[in-house]
Amino acid sequence: MTHTPDNSLNKDAAARLALIKRVSKLMDEEFRIGKYKFGLDPILNFIPVAGDLAGYLISATLLLTMVKHGASGKLVIKMLGNIFIDALVGAIPVLGWVFDFVFKANKKNVQLLEEHYALGKHTGSAKPYILAIVLILFFTIAILLILSIWLLKAIADLFNMSLF
Repeated sequence: MTHTPDNSLNKDAAARLALIKRVSKLMDEEFRIGKYKFGLDPILNFIPVAGDLAGYLISATLLLTMVKHGASGKLVIKMLGNIFIDALVGAIPVLGWVFDFVFKANKKNVQLLEEHYALGKHTGSAKPYILAIVLILFFTIAILLILSIWLLKAIADLFNMSLF
């Protein structure tokens, strides 16, 4: 049995989803060269900093729209992950340009949203994901702090200086 999101949504939700799909298509797949589709996102990224920021803000605005209209915590975390990966790797010169032609965060997020609306997927709390992120960040910061202290001590020893 095939589900289509527009058939299972009320009129307002279907209109919002259609708008989100249009913006997503503009950012990720509006243009075609041969079989390959691309959107404004990789084109904007040729403008240093401003292009990356513009693409990120548009993705964030789409996400906020989805949150405002019922996206679950679990769904939001998954979408944030896509946006974060796109923003992080997309900001690297040259590699980011190529990456933005291949990784289509907005398209992935629309697919997640459609699965959420039509199939009831990606429901539930974001607490397990948030806890995992917090723990990873905590241990990463702790390791970086220990390595920084060790490095400072090694540099101080190199120059016969005392830090403590």
